[in-house]
Amino acid sequence: MVTFGADGVEQLVREVMDAESPVDWRPITAVLGRIGEAGFDGLLQGLVSASTEESRNRVGFAFSQLGVAVLDRYTAALAHPAPLVRRQAVRGIEHCGEAGQSAAVLLPLLGDPDQQVARQAQDTLIRTGEHVLPLLRHVRERGPGRQRARALTVLAELGGEPALSRADMAAIERLIRIKLRDDRPEPLWGCWNYWMAVPSGDQAGIMRVLGLTAARPVTFALGNDIVDADGHGCDTDEHTGYERVFVTPELDGWTLVLGAWCDPHGQERREDVLCLCTELSARYGLAQAYYYGGQGDGSAWLVAEHGTVIRRYGETGEAEDELLTLGEPLPYERARRTELGLHPDWDPAQESEDDEDEWRWTAHDLAPDIARSLGAVSPLDVTADTPSRGTGVIALTPYGVAHGVPAGAYRI
Repeated sequence: MVTFGADGVEQLVREVMDAESPVDWRPITAVLGRIGEAGFDGLLQGLVSASTEESRNRVGFAFSQLGVAVLDRYTAALAHPAPLVRRQAVRGIEHCGEAGQSAAVLLPLLGDPDQQVARQAQDTLIRTGEHVLPLLRHVRERGPGRQRARALTVLAELGGEPALSRADMAAIERLIRIKLRDDRPEPLWGCWNYWMAVPSGDQAGIMRVLGLTAARPVTFALGNDIVDADGHGCDTDEHTGYERVFVTPELDGWTLVLGAWCDPHGQERREDVLCLCTELSARYGLAQAYYYGGQGDGSAWLVAEHGTVIRRYGETGEAEDELLTLGEPLPYERARRTELGLHPDWDPAQESEDDEDEWRWTAHDLAPDIARSLGAVSPLDVTADTPSRGTGVIALTPYGVAHGVPAGAYRI
């Protein structure tokens, strides 16, 4: 047992709060945790009185790490007048491993007037797992009203559409219909961007060629949010990220299909995407597929015309990139190489290793430029002024039909 008087606890808390102190404050947290309630009270006072962002972060972290011995004090602190204390108390309950058992006391904070507190409660409940679904359904059915919106978010994140009531699904579909009345195109952007582009407004025909089904109308914001979330969730135990795509309305004469399922580069999808683009180009004259890593993760492009692939190329830093190459360089590729002082046709006899490295770094970011050079609408360039006709849809791929879709809450 560690025994400290009030002065000793106060000194320890001051060390935690003091960003200029040479003392490592993290071990102090363990000591305060062993002190128990006196340590809790000292850190609570420090949390309320901290005057800088850094000191609030330090003491907040320490406060949330005190452990299950002060679980009752954390629960009581959920009603503290200071939002920072309430938020850190939620974190403390989660750190104790007792968030699931404490779900009922966390529910009121879904309606907290401080949005950071409400978001902390929401995120904590999401991490507790599906056993909180009955509590959330009760809130949706009977209130209180201030908790209902975030309860719906948690339900969607944990269980997806199957977790929602008919009334909730009807309300969501009604909201989408209302939003669609004034919906305008917006840039479609994610950390990893995959898309097909077809010069046609025949959305239904394009989906038939691709084998897409169960189309449901969505706003641009919702379509992009789903695709981006699915891209971040690729390769989980249950889902691959290939289960659904966003098919845009006609945009300046083009229809775009977005989602990881459209990847022309990755080993899982490359040959299927090649075949699909070939089929699309046989019907519509032209079809393209692109990958662009928004965080410097490389580019790839595939261009098919009248049933024939004329070019496939990628630079992502992977050893197998060279195996992807098909066809002759596109005019824009040749032009960019000439601008770099390189031979336009990749002549190994005339280029050094440094020259090739320069090209690879340039090609890393080239996919959007390739699309523009071919006259295609790029999802990255779409704006509210882009001519639009029709309504975008989220549709299931064969993967989605076979395996279902991941749960999630999305922006409408």
